[in-house]
Amino acid sequence: MATITQAVRSTPAGTTRSRASRTRTDSSRALPAYYWMVWPAVIAFAAFHTLPVVVGIFFSFTNYAGYGGWNFVGLSNYLNLFRDDRVLQAYGFSFLFAIVATILTNVFSLAIALGLNAKIRARNFWRGVYFVPYILAILVIGYVFQFFFSNSLPKILSGIPLFRDNILTNETWAWTAIVALAVWQACAFAIIIYLSGLQTIPSELYEASSLDGASAWRQFRSITFPLIGAFFTINVVLSLKGFLQVFDPIVALTNGGPGTATESVTLLIFRGGFSGGEFAYQTANAVIFFIVITVVSLLQFRVLQRREADF
Repeated sequence: MATITQAVRSTPAGTTRSRASRTRTDSSRALPAYYWMVWPAVIAFAAFHTLPVVVGIFFSFTNYAGYGGWNFVGLSNYLNLFRDDRVLQAYGFSFLFAIVATILTNVFSLAIALGLNAKIRARNFWRGVYFVPYILAILVIGYVFQFFFSNSLPKILSGIPLFRDNILTNETWAWTAIVALAVWQACAFAIIIYLSGLQTIPSELYEASSLDGASAWRQFRSITFPLIGAFFTINVVLSLKGFLQVFDPIVALTNGGPGTATESVTLLIFRGGFSGGEFAYQTANAVIFFIVITVVSLLQFRVLQRREADF
């Protein structure tokens, strides 16, 4: 022990400090293990997402048709979008569909979540049942709904003029069938979000309000809804963003028809960009659509979070 102490004392202080600094330098140069796990994902994301986006934005300033040569056309594609009646109609349909579907999804989902959060028999079983639509392939279910709307519904509701014929061929009302399918599937995920929020509310609040004589509606308006405001914001933002990009339900039910009555922006971009020889033009449309969705989502967050603060 004395020998070790003498050896330590005999070591110059500068030598000790230099060894310590060298050790820190060597350890700082060695990358942590999680860097080696993250970098492959970053590279893959850049290669398959960021790079294609940049290339697409570049081609949106050209007249590239998806094949052959191309030339720069500047902002012509973007300017022509605002003069294209088919594009404007697709945006109008997408927003109408998204607003109606978002309202219905959140109303139905919140109502079902309140029921599933109550003390009912086989509560976990029913929660699983209502989540099933989310894990089903939307195209497969879409073809089932197509058969229902085109064959079963006209026979069941033959006495109602609107449903006497195939509603999917009705230019005025075909979009309502798409809303029914989209809302039916979207409710599954929204219910889970609302259930998560409802379970964060202390039961003591309801007990205290009951002692004060508050009705069920009063409890919902003053306790439940304000306390799940953040979950409501998430559901509304995600619902509207997802419904604006609606594609699969339309392909399964109407394929954009009759005519172009149910053609959404995403379906128009897909058709024109990949099979219509409008690659650059529809790429410009996609850029505009991305900006629109981003702005709408940010406005939603700003308005809804302000409402949360007011509560």
